[in-house]
Amino acid sequence: PPPAQFATCLSVRLNINTITMKLAAACTLAFAASANAFAPATSGNRATQLNAMKDDFVKVGAAALAGAAIFGATLPAQAITKSELNQLSYLQVKGTGLANRCSEVIGEDTITPKSGAKLAEMCIEPKAWAVEEEIGKAGKTEKKFVNSKVMTRQTYTLEGIEGSIKTDGGAITFVEEEGIDYAPTTVQLPGGERVPFLFTVKELVAKGNGPAFKPGFQMGGDFSVPSYRTGLFLDPKGRGGVTGYDMAVALPGLQSGEEGDADLFKENNKTFDVGQGRIEMEVNKVNADEGEIGGVFVASQPGDTDMGSKVPKKILTKGIFYAKVQ
Repeated sequence: PPPAQFATCLSVRLNINTITMKLAAACTLAFAASANAFAPATSGNRATQLNAMKDDFVKVGAAALAGAAIFGATLPAQAITKSELNQLSYLQVKGTGLANRCSEVIGEDTITPKSGAKLAEMCIEPKAWAVEEEIGKAGKTEKKFVNSKVMTRQTYTLEGIEGSIKTDGGAITFVEEEGIDYAPTTVQLPGGERVPFLFTVKELVAKGNGPAFKPGFQMGGDFSVPSYRTGLFLDPKGRGGVTGYDMAVALPGLQSGEEGDADLFKENNKTFDVGQGRIEMEVNKVNADEGEIGGVFVASQPGDTDMGSKVPKKILTKGIFYAKVQ
């Protein structure tokens, strides 16, 4: 090509390369900030862990916003109040991710529940997950929580939970009674292993540290964790809890009752295991006019046992919650 056209093409290529390098550098910084935000928190008391989690959420949100702005990607749905959410139609919510998010509460008021009051429309939204693993180092093994990423689509939030409030002894006690209080969830460890578990707060009895909901109010308690699978589930060999085969049909010689049957007993004998978890919650926002409270939570619970054949892993979940005092 003529010298003038060649110079123009060269200039365009140099500009494109420069823009590409800037985008790559900005992307690296954004993802580095996001990774640092999920660094394991040091052990401490309940308030310290909850405050550290709040800081993590701020860092993660800023990093994700920066990364999305660089590439022009679709941003995650931002938090909105319950009244704003109720004004949206189905088509306005569809595909935005708002249906999987808890509403935001504005205000720092105080709500003292009366006799016969209850918590309604409770929403519990996980933000971070960690799985307890045995890590070997210098010839020794120790258990540590390893950060993991969720593989389940946006259906892992608990919604519409209701329960009664008791104020015996001058302190609030919340007893969970009904609602969408379980969500099958799967997370993936850095090595690629996937860990399924039933995220739930069934039969939760949470005892508080005061007679009123206000910023700094804390409550926590134990809850039941049903089996990830029910008795009607059939494994790849056609075995189930209440239906299907009672042994692996392709391996009759190993299940004759003489030798080898013990090795496959747990695989053949399907059970519906019910574990126990614990959740700690802290209120940081209260709107007395709307009767709303919001805050953060930390929950631990066992994972899936594959109907009795595996040892469950311990799952740690952190996130936010919303509820209405009625």
